[in-house]
Amino acid sequence: MSLIDLVRDAGIVGAGGAGFPTHIKLDAKPEYLIANGAECEPLLRSDRRIMEKNAAGIIRAMKAVAEHSGAKKLVVATKRHYEAAVAALEKAAAGTGVALHLMKSTYPSGDEQTLVYDITGRVVPTGGLPLDVGVVVSNVATLLNIAGALDGKPVTNKVITVSGAVKNPVTVEAPIGTPIGDLIEAAGGFESGNPDDYEVIIGGPLMGFVAKGLDEPVTKTTGGVLPLPKGHKLLAYKKVNIEKQAKLAKAVCCQCSVCTQLCPRAALGLGVEPHKAMRALSAEKGKLLGNPNGVFSCCDCGLCSYYACNFGLAPSVIMGTFKKSLMGQGVKAKKEVRGNVDPGIESKKVPAARLLSRLALSKYDRDAPLVPFTVKTPELRIPLKMHIGAPCRAVVEKGAAVSAGTVIGLPQGLGAVIHASLSGTVTEVTGEYIAIRA
Repeated sequence: MSLIDLVRDAGIVGAGGAGFPTHIKLDAKPEYLIANGAECEPLLRSDRRIMEKNAAGIIRAMKAVAEHSGAKKLVVATKRHYEAAVAALEKAAAGTGVALHLMKSTYPSGDEQTLVYDITGRVVPTGGLPLDVGVVVSNVATLLNIAGALDGKPVTNKVITVSGAVKNPVTVEAPIGTPIGDLIEAAGGFESGNPDDYEVIIGGPLMGFVAKGLDEPVTKTTGGVLPLPKGHKLLAYKKVNIEKQAKLAKAVCCQCSVCTQLCPRAALGLGVEPHKAMRALSAEKGKLLGNPNGVFSCCDCGLCSYYACNFGLAPSVIMGTFKKSLMGQGVKAKKEVRGNVDPGIESKKVPAARLLSRLALSKYDRDAPLVPFTVKTPELRIPLKMHIGAPCRAVVEKGAAVSAGTVIGLPQGLGAVIHASLSGTVTEVTGEYIAIRA
């Protein structure tokens, strides 16, 4: 069986991003294969722990992908201060031809396009993919899943950092479908012990989203579970009111353009101009947006909102709103690199520690050791959509007996196979999830 078949049957998707089906990404002939171990978001520790404990598996997977695709240049990108991970990778990579690219702790260093430029000097065009410049980028957790696929293991578990306002931050392995409340319990519970005092961000603090409740399930792309006290300033950015932003923009936005000056995609010459998005919003004139193609290169890192703007505006949210509007009108990204790379690009990288301080998150920047057990729960709710594309089609019915690893969902077009992550009985099948009780 080919590598592509093994990866497809294992249900592997991009573990660190939007969940693009990996078997499709690997069906390519790149020059570079980059393993992304930069762990873009501050506070998260899962990729770091994966590299520390499974460096040999990551290198093994990279060699298998290179053998399949013909990639000649193999690079693991991670941060210099991940000393234990770096040591493990250096040992595993010795004599294999895999190189390490060590970075400072800046944000968003793990952004795919920033990473490609840092390593290759090539700029991925707006509307394009790294493959357009001869590169495939894969998260280290995804590569570890590929190593598992080589041994016939499907994706049933996820390694996740549980940090923020918990008593004992940890990195845990949990079956897909586990309620996030169970992960918080594994971290000793909320700081005050009263769940009503907190809201939970799923993912990283900047690009993550606020959970609807503690029964929200772990998915193939969940990287972090971060409770924060209600009223924390970061949570306000997650609930931006567009009408209020328009009024604020009219009152205080002075078009200083600091948001654009600090934008990592603008620095790559991709024409991203969030200050013009604020101008268009405040004037209620879409034509003031400037080059609309730049909107499609926004990576939603949020740096313009969380760090650049001194007036509490949220340009990143407005950029996302305009992007959605343009797509709704049938406007598509034009594949281009609009300008030149900013010669001062290195000086514009924001230190992660400074960003955390600005967001009142420094006290949560704590170690989160990997615990030596898998979180267990008696009932799971496995989502049928954990990837780009349409939800999977359930192939089991209520009352069916399943084992961990049994196929329970098949893709409808673009997507990835879903497996049971618990042995037991199917208790519910809906258009959104499959519930299994042990």
